[in-house]
Amino acid sequence: MRRNSNRKSRAGQAATGFRRTMLSAAVLAITCNGAAWAQSAAAPAQASDAAAANGAQPAAVQSATSRAATKQAAATGTVQQDTVVVTGTRTSTKASQSLTPVDVISGAQLQATGQSNLRDALVKLSSSITRETYAGDTAQLTDALSLHGLTPDHVLVLVNGKRRHTTANIALDGGLNQGSTGVDIDMIPVGLIDHVEILRDGASAQYGSDAIAGVINIILKTSSHGGSLQTSNGQTYAGDGFKNGESANIGLNLGDKGYLDLAAEYDRQNHTVRTGPDDYFGTFQPGHGYYNPIEGDPASTRESVGFNAGYYLGDDVELYGFGTYAHRNAEAYQNYRPPAVLPEVYPNGFVPTETVNENDYSVTSGIKGQNLFGWSWDLSSTYGGDHEGIGMDNSANTGLYAAQGYTPTSFHLATVSNTQLTNNFDLSRAFHLPLLPAPVNVSVGVEQRRETYTVGAGDEASYLDGGSQALPGLAPVSASDNSRNVLGTYIDLSTHLAPKWTVDLAGRFEHYSDVGDTTNGKISTRYDFTPQIAVRGSVSTGFRAPSLAEEYYSNVNESPASVSGLLAANSAAAKLIGAQPLKPEESTNYNLGLVLTPAKDLHLAIDAYQIDIRNRIVEGGTASGAAAIAAMEAAGLSVPGSIPASAVSASYFTNGASTRTRGIDLSGTWHTSFGGYGQVDWDLGINLNTTSVTQVANGANGQPELNAQQIAWLSTATPKNKIIIGGNWHLDKWGVSLHETRFGSTSSEETYIVGPNAFSTTQFIHFENAARYTTDLEVRYDVTKRFQIAVGANNLFDVYPTKLPYAAQLEGAQYDAFASTIGEDGGFYYLRARYTF
Repeated sequence: MRRNSNRKSRAGQAATGFRRTMLSAAVLAITCNGAAWAQSAAAPAQASDAAAANGAQPAAVQSATSRAATKQAAATGTVQQDTVVVTGTRTSTKASQSLTPVDVISGAQLQATGQSNLRDALVKLSSSITRETYAGDTAQLTDALSLHGLTPDHVLVLVNGKRRHTTANIALDGGLNQGSTGVDIDMIPVGLIDHVEILRDGASAQYGSDAIAGVINIILKTSSHGGSLQTSNGQTYAGDGFKNGESANIGLNLGDKGYLDLAAEYDRQNHTVRTGPDDYFGTFQPGHGYYNPIEGDPASTRESVGFNAGYYLGDDVELYGFGTYAHRNAEAYQNYRPPAVLPEVYPNGFVPTETVNENDYSVTSGIKGQNLFGWSWDLSSTYGGDHEGIGMDNSANTGLYAAQGYTPTSFHLATVSNTQLTNNFDLSRAFHLPLLPAPVNVSVGVEQRRETYTVGAGDEASYLDGGSQALPGLAPVSASDNSRNVLGTYIDLSTHLAPKWTVDLAGRFEHYSDVGDTTNGKISTRYDFTPQIAVRGSVSTGFRAPSLAEEYYSNVNESPASVSGLLAANSAAAKLIGAQPLKPEESTNYNLGLVLTPAKDLHLAIDAYQIDIRNRIVEGGTASGAAAIAAMEAAGLSVPGSIPASAVSASYFTNGASTRTRGIDLSGTWHTSFGGYGQVDWDLGINLNTTSVTQVANGANGQPELNAQQIAWLSTATPKNKIIIGGNWHLDKWGVSLHETRFGSTSSEETYIVGPNAFSTTQFIHFENAARYTTDLEVRYDVTKRFQIAVGANNLFDVYPTKLPYAAQLEGAQYDAFASTIGEDGGFYYLRARYTF
């Protein structure tokens, strides 16, 4: 079995023939402007008499200081330490004075990375963020990220402070992401983003479920004039994976009473192939075998649009709204099938291609003001969702062909979709109390949310008689329509207990219609000894409710030599092999930090953290042989008769483990001037991180829910350390960015073939991915004040991950894609052209 799957990627079908160009030039792009860190020591800000209505406010309420800082950052390519942030606090505060670690990354930095998506740009800019190189199956087409080595489900994503919906696409293959349905942030046009705030601390008591590892708050632009056009093109050193991106944005004035920002993007990416010769059936010598293109990036075409608007009805009342829509077609190669599988239809063999046709959307509308009986207030509603049609091309149903002498070659496999309707009402007010040096800021609010998750069946030929090759479709018995309601309320108190001592207390209660109640709290504090030295810390509890997909999704995964079935956790079929209803995950978070400004323009921060997670949801409860077949048949899942019973397994999601994550974040920025030789903005980001599995639950059969490979995916599949160091030099019309990133070692327990072919027995071997260094270089030139061109390279020296031992290269895969975080594509070169107006 290959990493619990056939590494199918329900990546969607590329939209051939469509090519829209927003710019007349076709120039390539990518750069890394380095980690952007917003921590410094400074005297605490005095609390405002008028507290913000909601700490996660729409961008329209950003102060002039914030906008000026962002504008300066865009011009210099650096992030200013005095940027006003609204994440992790219910009152706007400067990043340098935050009680908890908040990093700020400007929109200019995101675009300057040259990455075609937001996820990969953040990986380049933050040492705390990583990604799984090859998520497999449909998850290959969802751009999820990890913070502090935890899953995408442990990161809460906000847009202008409002909760963003997750993807409907559940990650089914093994690895850290297994079971996750994180937010696909690449459906948001980068050109619409003003900046991104990354809270590296648990925040469930402030924002609710999912904020165990932290919060990513995407703040949109609020410009009433100007805009930009950008084009980028590039490809790998190997000559494949061509990428083309076009973007445009404009700010409009709404009668001098408001603004409307519009953005549109087009992104096209071609396949990359990094698979070696496929000797899966043990018939060739090393270096010889079938051509199997499964390992590599999928092809995709994405179009996205977005807006952000605000209109002032009076001095203290504003209407606001923002939204995005994105469409994506994509396709991913599956394992090669040799001619013997179906010579009548494919005499030369065939490569099934998984496809997805996806529509993602979100819209928020709201009204807020500054004086409702003395309270600031914010009333809003957000509706969003994700709809994906999953298919398979260049495939066949061999069982159907044997029975009827005919098989389709293209199939509709399933439809998955979700929606999220969230309504918020927030109040905030400052109260003056005796004996305190500053007012007490009181924030309260309620949130009502309704979530739905729908699974639709595939066409009949996709699931009958064993189903389509590579991935059988879902039978009607697997279809479901599910929903739940969530009601939450919070209170947040912040003040100065002394002129240099700030304290924030937060508490939140939430009721879920399917998993019950949860109550969480957080205390944060900061003490400024001098303007140069400050300490900060926090203690909090958190939770993550199981996703509806984890509760209700079921399917069959088929490789040439094995079949694995996933049963819905709350289904009668899963109960046959020991499943129990899922419970929420629970966490306890600790953070302790030191903030330093030892010299002018030199800012340093070091933060240590510990995250304990209990009842962690993992795929477990695995049964095999006759028990697995019986459970799968009870669920209506088809098992091909050509696969021996010993190669059939079934599992479900369960609260099967507890983990402890410990680490240190070190960040720094330093601005230096060399007079007539220009200026350099240096930056440093270091993350040291380790996760250990502290407990594994036993299944109904008395055996541990996780094996050695699954434990490694949770604990050692992300780097023990990640270091980003470099700088940006600029002089007159020239600019150069140079950054070195070190990805620390990872390890896993690899499946190893023992015997002459794929049907022989297997065992696990410990495999180490060695640490790797990658270099990113970009050179920029301002042709005019408005027109800039750039050329550069990502992974300049063409570094690749450690290769697997030959006997572990199942189906030709050369790398441990679940744990090799530097990526498998090697070097990438590019050009970019940008025009501002």
